[in-house]
Amino acid sequence: MISDESRRKLRELSLEPFIEALDHQELNIREYSSMPFDQRLDLVIDDCYTRKNNDRAKRLTRYAKLRYPNADIHSIYYDGRELDKNQILLLSTGSFIDAPRNIVINGFTGTGKTYLACALGKEACRHLHRSRYIRMPDLLEMFNLAEQTGRSISSTVTKLANYHVLIIDEWLLDIPSEKEIKYLLEIFEKRHDQWPTIFCSQYKISEWHPRLGGGVIADAILDRIVHNSEIISLGSKNMREFYSSQPSIK
Repeated sequence: MISDESRRKLRELSLEPFIEALDHQELNIREYSSMPFDQRLDLVIDDCYTRKNNDRAKRLTRYAKLRYPNADIHSIYYDGRELDKNQILLLSTGSFIDAPRNIVINGFTGTGKTYLACALGKEACRHLHRSRYIRMPDLLEMFNLAEQTGRSISSTVTKLANYHVLIIDEWLLDIPSEKEIKYLLEIFEKRHDQWPTIFCSQYKISEWHPRLGGGVIADAILDRIVHNSEIISLGSKNMREFYSSQPSIK
């Protein structure tokens, strides 16, 4: 048992988790009494490290502004859908971040594109990666607002480019203007071969080019997205309707 003075000093050093880990061992002394000092110390350090990372992961999840912050990769429903479970679980380990490889999630309205993207984003936060979810209409509004207020658009582009995982929902739901398309190119140019982007879209990749203006800038954007991406097709099964008819399934 550590002394009150040692507790005071640890608290001054902001090491409250260290005290709690020691107290846990003391309360369960039968489990730990046979361990040598260095092993018990290692367990205390591991416990502190895990707690710190868990707290950091929670902060990252909060800052990511996920549409579904409680999305869980392990609650994904696979039956009757065009989903490869092994692919999803592999992506959840962060393999696409290390590569890096973009992810394109296609499917009709209600097929669960946003939920899956948020589940992957949350796993990225658990692996301590800075992530951000944003709808494309809001993304374009950021550019327009910066331009209207005289703020630096380049700083907005740089901020979006530096997220370890950027999730763009409702991708190309609205056709961007020529100026907005140029801003998008700047983002993907900076992210290319650095950090992955997750795109949720009702439109197939073959339909993207004309919605991006159909010119050389569209070519450049697609070149930076498509040729280094994993495609996930969710088919047409409406999961909102399915869950409403299956209340026992979470």
